[in-house]
This record gives sequence, C-alpha cells and structure tokens, in this order.
Amino acid sequence: MAKKSLGRGLGAILGEVAEAYEREVPQNEIVEVPIDSIRKNPYQPRRSFNEESLHELAESIKEHGLLQPIIVIEDIDGYMLIAGERRLRASQMAGLEKIKAIVAKIDKSRYREFALIENIQRENLKPLDLAYSYKELIEEYGITHEELANIVKKSRAHITNTLRLLQLSDYAKKALNEEKITAGHAKVLVGLDAKEQRLLVDSIVGQKLSVREAEKLVGKQKKSVTKSDTKKNVSLQLDRLKERLKSSEIPFKLSKNKLVVDLDSQEIVDKLVEIFS
Repeated sequence: MAKKSLGRGLGAILGEVAEAYEREVPQNEIVEVPIDSIRKNPYQPRRSFNEESLHELAESIKEHGLLQPIIVIEDIDGYMLIAGERRLRASQMAGLEKIKAIVAKIDKSRYREFALIENIQRENLKPLDLAYSYKELIEEYGITHEELANIVKKSRAHITNTLRLLQLSDYAKKALNEEKITAGHAKVLVGLDAKEQRLLVDSIVGQKLSVREAEKLVGKQKKSVTKSDTKKNVSLQLDRLKERLKSSEIPFKLSKNKLVVDLDSQEIVDKLVEIFS
C-alpha cells in the first residue's frame, strides 16, 4: 500500500499539537449548540467509557458547568463531533439541552486525525483503545512502528507492545477493558492460547496476582508443558524402537523406560548395531 503524505497532515497534528490547534481551532469562538444536533464522529477511537467516571463528570457539570468546550464541525443537518465525546456523554447524563462548543473549520480528510490526537495526546485512553488507534494510523498511512513512534513521541517498543494487546482473546480483552487486569498483566498473556489466557486471568483476579507473580506462573506452566512434551516424545521413540527390535527378532525386555537386551550372540550384536546406525 502506498504511503500517504505525512507532511502537513498527520505530522502537523500529531507532532505539533498545540500549534495545529491554535491555527485550525478558534479557541476564542465558543458557542452553545443543541446537544441533539450533534452526531458522533465515526472515527472516534475510544470504544469504551467508564460509566462511574461519566456519572462523576456529569455531577461536576451540573454543579460547575462544562469548563472545557467540545470541538465540532458544521454538518449537513447540524454538527459532527470532532473531540470531546466523554464531555458530550456526561452533559447528556446531566440533562443539558445545549453544550459549549468550538466550531472548527477542518477539512473532511482530517476528521480522524483530530479525533485520534484528542485521545492519544490529551486523554488517557484505555490500553486497547490506544492499540486500535495505533493500528488505524499504521494502516491508514502505511507507516512502520518506528515512524509512528517518532510521530507520537513514544518508543518503538511502546508501540509494538501496545499493538500486541490486540492478539488477546475476547475474555482477556474484556478483563482488561473492565480494569480487572492491568496492561502489564495483559502483556504476559499474549502468546498463550485462549484457554490458558482464561485460566490465567481468573488466577490474576482471584488471587490478586502482581505482574511479576503472573510472569512466574506462566513460566512454570511453560516448563511443565515442555517436560510433558519431552516425556511424550521419549515414549513415542521407545515405541518405535520396540517395533524395530520385534521385526529384527531380537529378544528384549522393556520396563520403566529401561531397555534390556541379552547380547548372547554375534548375530544379535550385528542386528542391534544395524538398528542404531
């Protein structure tokens, strides 16, 4: 896929947030718009919202009003939200009919960029929401993890480790979104199959395991699996050896993984040498 230009678009917004906002979002032009005239931004990367946190914000808005306006653009039959969905939801909960907003003049091709920067740079996205945002940027612009790291001012390891969270099972993702486990716990789960992830998630939650304790538990499980596989392999090889010995008519005894052969003739010795060679 051909890369899109990062010049004035993504680079300006993600790399120079304050300057981009000053230039394209008129901070001093705040108006009140009807809440029911605002439609959600389809490019909003935040996929989950903490209900308790929303209720707390709603109560604060009831008492003190909305301190930071949302950002919208004019739409066909009203407005489309660019940034501030959490504030919009809380204002709806608070029973407001109108909300403070800044009406920005933004090119349609940049809706996603502004929604992403609002979340990545200005709010604490949940780990999975952040992972989906990074994935969208990489796919949209055809850039590498290293290039994205330079743009959002994060390490390449941070980008890669965050994206690995998308490999989690649905059960583990749900636990992470509900904050039953941390991102640190989740990274330990990556690479395990769905059944193993479920068992480990339940262990972490039930026993309140730290990330370090979870890592040790996974290490023990892997060692146990390795030993089991080794035993199975040895057993399989012994079965094959038994068949060879029988077909060569060599008398033997096999007990508790021990092979006993009576080498009472040169013929038996020659046959045994042939088998092992």
